[in-house]
Amino acid sequence: MKHASLLALACALAAGGAMAAVTATAADCPPYVKHATGGDYTSAEDRSGLSVVENYHFSRAVETLTHGMTGSLGADIGYTLEHFPNHHRALASMAKLGLRLKSTQPTGARYTVSCFFERAIAFAPHDVTARMVYGNYLLAMGQDATALEQLDAASRLAPEHATIQYNLGLMYMKKKEYDKASAHAQKAYALGFPLPGLKNKLKAAGKWREPPQPPPEPATLPEPAPAAAEPDAQPSVEEARPD
Repeated sequence: MKHASLLALACALAAGGAMAAVTATAADCPPYVKHATGGDYTSAEDRSGLSVVENYHFSRAVETLTHGMTGSLGADIGYTLEHFPNHHRALASMAKLGLRLKSTQPTGARYTVSCFFERAIAFAPHDVTARMVYGNYLLAMGQDATALEQLDAASRLAPEHATIQYNLGLMYMKKKEYDKASAHAQKAYALGFPLPGLKNKLKAAGKWREPPQPPPEPATLPEPAPAAAEPDAQPSVEEARPD
């Protein structure tokens, strides 16, 4: 499905352990400056130069954290994000790398993981996917309040996004706010979200309610056939008899 890699990230982040938060200063995390090749990952115009960056720094091996192309994984993923700061798959890979290494700034990366997300959101505040991935990362880091802020912001931007609704449900489930968790779960599944994990958690807590079934549509009766045309009136025998 379209967001399969992001769903996999959500599972990976859920399994990750919390690490100490690192607050980046402005000097540590300067704003993104657009390059001749690069820009907004969601812009068709800016993406025209995407292959130039990906072909040399973001192969499938880099994305899956198998090995780097020009050096360390952190350097190659970081290079990609320095050109396309809201590159969704690169952000996801940087988050997974930080969790794998239990490091807020993986080897070779110029900035912390959180800084890469902050640069992405500052440059492209409309990008709901970047906010969603950041929210999942913050959740894995144990920063629940900040994670909820990002997921709520993403939900306001895209209320019909099934994955965001699902992640919000997980967030409220963790907080034991079951009514909110159930509401977001119902919406996520109504929008077609495929994974049953949130539903199973609600069931285990005795808080899941099957959504009401829509009332059956009333049976439609066949329309009556049009009445046969009456023949032209004929004069009665009495009327037809000549005087």
